[in-house]
Amino acid sequence: MSSVYRLFGICLCAVATLSATARPPLRICSDPNNMPFSNDKEQGFENAIARLVARELDRPLAYFWWPQRRGFFRNTVNAGRCDVVMGVPAELGLLQPTRPYYRSSYAFVSRRDGGRPVQSLDDPRLKTLTIGIQITGDDYNNPPAAQALAARHLIQNVRGYTVYGDYSKADPQREVVDAVADGRLDVAIVWGPLAGYYGRRETTPLDVVPVTPDRDGSSLVFAFDIAMGVRREDRALRAALDTVIGRRREEIRHILRSYGVPLR
Repeated sequence: MSSVYRLFGICLCAVATLSATARPPLRICSDPNNMPFSNDKEQGFENAIARLVARELDRPLAYFWWPQRRGFFRNTVNAGRCDVVMGVPAELGLLQPTRPYYRSSYAFVSRRDGGRPVQSLDDPRLKTLTIGIQITGDDYNNPPAAQALAARHLIQNVRGYTVYGDYSKADPQREVVDAVADGRLDVAIVWGPLAGYYGRRETTPLDVVPVTPDRDGSSLVFAFDIAMGVRREDRALRAALDTVIGRRREEIRHILRSYGVPLR
């Protein structure tokens, strides 16, 4: 190759490098210790879906890590530190949601050796069982399971496990599933992705059965459409994400199933 062509090749490489680095990164707001959703090793299913989305948009992927606690949106996407929150309820009003990319529900988790698995909040066996639920505070009034069980006069059977868990541990939200496996609980009502992921990792065989029906009365909802969230004014990004979700829906569902997420 002549020096002219070598120089031309170098110039082309330089232009290509500049072009690649000029593309803005897809900045994901994410929790560094929130499996099976995400962690800072990028092992969660939301990490896998984010990689797919970034590849489809031909943008490099970047993360801003922040624990998902009170003030998460304020300190991340709404502070301009990142642009996309994976895995938000499609009805969330704090952000502009995309079209849903999956639907899941709370699930009953029980030991397989306990006989027929619980499927309904009206199963008469619940009157004699110790029931674990996920709570977001010190009272039992916030999660739908707590309200549904209280309405059936079963609150005395309930044991609460904080949805945040012990953040010093690698799997802070796992304990409620562990408690079923080791016999501290007879059954638990757990958000489906957590139930499915940790349920298949226990040495004790567990059944994970979605709560049916999706609603308990007119106000308590047990199944939710899940979307991605962006700032309310970021319509262009939302439209781009909607296109990817529509085009790659089956690949996204494959990722979710590989993590044991119960899909509705």
